[in-house]
Amino acid sequence: MRLLVTGGAGFIGANFVHQTVAERPDVQVTVLDALTYAGNRRSLDAVADRIEFVHGDVADFALVDRLVAESDAVVHFAAESHNDNSLADPTPFVQTNVIGTFSLLQAVRAHDVRYHHISTDEVYGDLELDDPERFTESTPYNPSSPYSATKASSDLLVRAWARSFGVRATLSNCSNNYGPYQHVEKFIPRQITNLIDGVRPRLYGSGKNVRDWIHVDDHNAAVWTILEKGSLGQTYLIGADGEVDNRTVVGTLLELFGRDADDLDFVTDRPGHDLRYAIDSTRLRTELGWTPQYEDFRSGLEATVRWYRDNESWWRAQKESAEKAYAATESVIG
Repeated sequence: MRLLVTGGAGFIGANFVHQTVAERPDVQVTVLDALTYAGNRRSLDAVADRIEFVHGDVADFALVDRLVAESDAVVHFAAESHNDNSLADPTPFVQTNVIGTFSLLQAVRAHDVRYHHISTDEVYGDLELDDPERFTESTPYNPSSPYSATKASSDLLVRAWARSFGVRATLSNCSNNYGPYQHVEKFIPRQITNLIDGVRPRLYGSGKNVRDWIHVDDHNAAVWTILEKGSLGQTYLIGADGEVDNRTVVGTLLELFGRDADDLDFVTDRPGHDLRYAIDSTRLRTELGWTPQYEDFRSGLEATVRWYRDNESWWRAQKESAEKAYAATESVIG
């Protein structure tokens, strides 16, 4: 298989490339990545001699058409994904998430190439903290930020191209990922790297917001399962039953670092901060037989802490600019 991976130098995409190279030596991987601040070529150093890397934009129609024509399948990870950045400037999110997806859909349509679209549970909006319900494939879309709105738009484009033009596509909406190679602006690596530096973790608002966490390796294993076994035109939700509130995540990290449970700061909340995400991955598990490896969130978190301790040279250069960006928008409230 000749596989095109967009956004393969980003967090989830890079881990997908590593996993594919390690477990599927018969797959020829080409990575397309614009190397914006969230894409890091160094994330692919260990596999650089076993892949083809193309520096380019998914919204470059001519480039995308050429690469897709040379491929048997496309897995589309490339996206602008940081909520805070989408609130500051939505423009790149529309360009990459909407126009970039349109570019890929036109190319796979023209060349009849299998396509898998990576999306997020944030397209469904949020749930009340005491709501027993979870998101399913039939949950109505209700995005609450420019990021989630542009991802919802891209999902709808994929569904329309599959129905109207017969594009051989599948979609997946996944819960919050954590693991190696995640940018330090994100919640878990920010707290880990703060603790490595001896800095108190910081929590938005009260810390009661709940996320459904999944290790990135489990997410990517599910993507391969869908790519190989999924029914065309179908959406699959990927989750590991990892609902944990943000306060508990930070408390677990403090414990792993041998720090007091209250050794943290609360900061002003993010505008429109979603309360709770929760994934029902029954279809993926029962129809396709996928199960997560990291069913215990704490064990996955321990592995992630070890990675950031052992790979400071990868994240150190990002840290200062990320904290400067946060300093401009947050203040300690308690």
